[in-house]
Amino acid sequence: MSQLVANCPRCRAQRISFEVLSTVFTHRVADWQPHWEAFCVCGHCNRGTIFHLYAPDYSDKGLADVPGTLVNIKGAVNQYVRVEGYISLKDEGTMTPPEFLPQDVLAAFNEGAKCMAVGCYNAAGTMFRLCVDITSRNKLPEGDASSLNARVRRDLGLRLPWLFDNRYLPEDLRDLSTCIKEDGNDGAHRGTLTNEDALDLLDFTEALLKRVYTEPERLRLAKERRDARRVA
Repeated sequence: MSQLVANCPRCRAQRISFEVLSTVFTHRVADWQPHWEAFCVCGHCNRGTIFHLYAPDYSDKGLADVPGTLVNIKGAVNQYVRVEGYISLKDEGTMTPPEFLPQDVLAAFNEGAKCMAVGCYNAAGTMFRLCVDITSRNKLPEGDASSLNARVRRDLGLRLPWLFDNRYLPEDLRDLSTCIKEDGNDGAHRGTLTNEDALDLLDFTEALLKRVYTEPERLRLAKERRDARRVA
């Protein structure tokens, strides 16, 4: 039976050995990094926890390809995987992020999703707003451009209209973007977001991320597959 050395969220024992009884491969991040959920039993309190595990580098040793591989490892699985967290109330009803997000955007989206699941709408809105902020900054041209001043670069509420007006973002997303106001006047900075406000921010964030990251990468991969078929 394989073991996992981790802190127990049930009895608070530190660096304790868990028996790994079952694992489920869940997904890959950035099209390579494998993630699992592992049901483990604490050697101190004998209670179960479902841990979220991931392979920290490209050499995952094929662990994601064979069901039950982690369970059959002799000794500690920590030599192959890291603990990202454990399943708790924060995971209830959380949504799946759009594919192919950069790590900083993915982290912000996942945190916002967890906050939504437990009714922390101000925190969720702040994280979704951060996703939009990072993404929109990356869409700005590096050099000078008409009416692109320091304030527009700095202020998300001014930056988005500029990006739409200059066709750096799809025009059909403009209406959804009205949840982002000038100077943070969308509640995220004032602590007054409701569930509906946070859902508006989520809708725009998801739509924006899919158009900027997911769809272009899917098209790129489809072209790669087509080119590979032509060569073969």
